[in-house]
Parts: sequence; structure tokens; C-alpha cells
Amino acid sequence: MTLSYDQVSAITEKYYVKKLNDNIFDSNPYLRRVKDKSLVMIDGGTSVMVELEYAINGAGGWYSGADTLDTSDTEIITAADYTLKQIYENISIKRSDELKNSGDAQKLSLVKSKIKNAEKSMQDRLGTGVYSDGTVAKSIVGLRDFCAVDQTVGGISQSTYSWWQSNLDSSTTVTSMSALQTQFEAATVDNQAPTVGLTTRAILGYYYSLLQPQQRFTDSDTARGGFSSLMFNGVPIIADSHCPSSHLFFVNEDVVKLYAHKDEWMRFRPFQEPDDQNVRTAKIFSMCAFTSGNNRLLACLSALAS
Repeated sequence: MTLSYDQVSAITEKYYVKKLNDNIFDSNPYLRRVKDKSLVMIDGGTSVMVELEYAINGAGGWYSGADTLDTSDTEIITAADYTLKQIYENISIKRSDELKNSGDAQKLSLVKSKIKNAEKSMQDRLGTGVYSDGTVAKSIVGLRDFCAVDQTVGGISQSTYSWWQSNLDSSTTVTSMSALQTQFEAATVDNQAPTVGLTTRAILGYYYSLLQPQQRFTDSDTARGGFSSLMFNGVPIIADSHCPSSHLFFVNEDVVKLYAHKDEWMRFRPFQEPDDQNVRTAKIFSMCAFTSGNNRLLACLSALAS
């Protein structure tokens, strides 16, 4: 019995798309860490409001006896507003291809191939998105936007409010232990320090050459995911193919989060046939926001030649 497309949709969603979530996140090292450490599912809202504490309380201090105490209200809290962004991947099967690949097994094989292509495409879009600089209006904002000093991030101007700026080094061109240490320390406040470094394969290779053989420690969590890393100040530095050239980021994963809508995360819309084309199409939809709650705890070197 030939499978109908209602049955194909059901099989596709049950056996292929249900795996898409893990396959997307396991596709590159930073997205895998996001799944394990920074993914938050939400159930509604037009945007994600991240509360920011940007000043200390001004009404307080040492006093003696019957001194008059300051009872004024101090503005210490605001919020960054991150709009939820939408992403989709299309799966189209032309009637001519369907006829050429007739039979139950062939049809499912064709669908599987199309799903795999959509999976790789979404991996690439999300992997690029988490490093974006905010110039693509419909995309999530990413690390290059957070790790800046003159952008508007979450509706707040870094130029106007210095406390919202990151630690950006756009002049250092040579990878060195001292340059990395300077940026790592700049993004460290008390016991809050970066938890991961992200860079290109070329820069990680140069960093490897700087280390003594007995210092070439790796991170076991990263290795279990099939990715390699080297340690710096006790945190892994990982090569990510989506990291832009010349960049090395120090990220605090306690303040950088990916918020995804639970009802629009890898949602599969079954195959349909449009009136004006001899094709059948299905789509996969997601809605999410990538956010930073404290840019001061992030650092970046953006001009490394090696």
C-alpha cells in the first residue's frame, strides 16, 4: 500500500523531526554547551525581559546615634528587552521527484534526505546567529553585539551607559598569554568569571603552540561531545566553525542565555500541496531570543591575526 502524505507527515514528525532538537544542538560545540547550560524554555510573551542591576544602593552608609538617615529611593534596576525571533526551514518535494522515487521505501528515503538538509541548514543559521553582530534585523542578536562598546543591545545604548559595555580589544593582533589574561581578568568580577572561550580553529592552533606540553589540558565535558578544547585559567577554549575570523570570545554562561518558546521550538508543519505548484511542502519552525544579562562579564579580542 502506497503511503499517503498524511502518513508520511506522521512518520516524519515521529521518527525524524523529534530528533532534530538534539541534532541541532550537537552540531557545534557552543550550541551544545547552550543546550546543557543556557537553554530556557518559555511559554509566551512578545519579548524576553532580562532584569539588570546596574548600580549600588545610594541610600545607606555609616551613621552615629541620632543622625538623620537617607530614605531616598535609588534607581538601581532596569531591564534589557530582547525580541523573540522566528526561524524556519522548508522541505519541498517536487511531484516529478516523487514519481521517480515511487514506492514506500523510496518515498521515505527522499523525505529523510530532505529532513537532513533542513537540519543542516538550521544548524548553520543558529550557529551563525549566536555570533551575529545585530546588523540582520530579523535574526537573533549574538556575541558580537553583546561584546561591543557602541551598540544598542536589548534596547539599551552602550554608548550612553558605560556599565552596559563589554570588554572589547579591537587592536591586539597577536595571540599571546598576556593578551588573553588581560581580557579574561577584565571580564572577571569577584567570583564571576568567564566559563568558556570560543574562537577559530586557526587561533586555537596558535594558542596550542604557546603551551608547554605538560600544560595542554583538555575539558572532558567538551570531549564527550566530540569536540576538542584546551584549557585557560581552568575554562575550556573551543574552536567553533561559526566563530568569525580573528575573534576570541570569553563568555560567562550564567549571563548569556537562549530563550526558546516551548510551543514553537522545532515545530513540524505537515506536508501540504499549494494550488499553484506541483510540489508538496512541509516546514519546521522555531522562535527564540539570545540574551545577555551583563555585558561586563564578557570579553572579546576581535583582531587576532594568529
